[in-house]
Amino acid sequence: MKKLLLSLALVAGLGLAANAQSKKDPAMGGSKIGVGADFAFPMGDFGDFWNFGVGGSLNFQAPIANKTNFVGEAGYLNFTSKEFAGQTVSFGTIPVKAGVRYFLAENFYAQGQVGAAFSTESNGGTAFVYAPSLGVEFPVADKMAVDFGARYEGWSKNGTSSFIGLRAALNFGL
Repeated sequence: MKKLLLSLALVAGLGLAANAQSKKDPAMGGSKIGVGADFAFPMGDFGDFWNFGVGGSLNFQAPIANKTNFVGEAGYLNFTSKEFAGQTVSFGTIPVKAGVRYFLAENFYAQGQVGAAFSTESNGGTAFVYAPSLGVEFPVADKMAVDFGARYEGWSKNGTSSFIGLRAALNFGL
């Protein structure tokens, strides 16, 4: 819980710092692609057995209205179990999501996505995914921005598995 609160405080602090900047994101007015690292911290029953998840993702954004972007994202997450009888196991999944990112302030956004998580394991199946998130995106160079986001992600398939996800990415204007 302390990690979650610290992460959310970090995202909020970065949002306030980025909002104080006078420099605007040059990629804000157009499409962009982002490459990121993802970290997942399982919660509830899912967290009773699985320790953490790590992976990467590719994100595409295109403006659809003032302060609003369409977001499409695909990636890979690998979860590692907690140790039982001296052993750990892992499983992989490919989440594919689409949604909308709305900029609440100059660089601070709220985002909602839905999609599917495809298991890479035999007979793993597919789960419905929903992921509300908050984040901050701020420029670091011409047509380049750093993007930090925190999300709650739920996977529905014979019950719900959920986790807190953190993503750090580099976005490039197209």
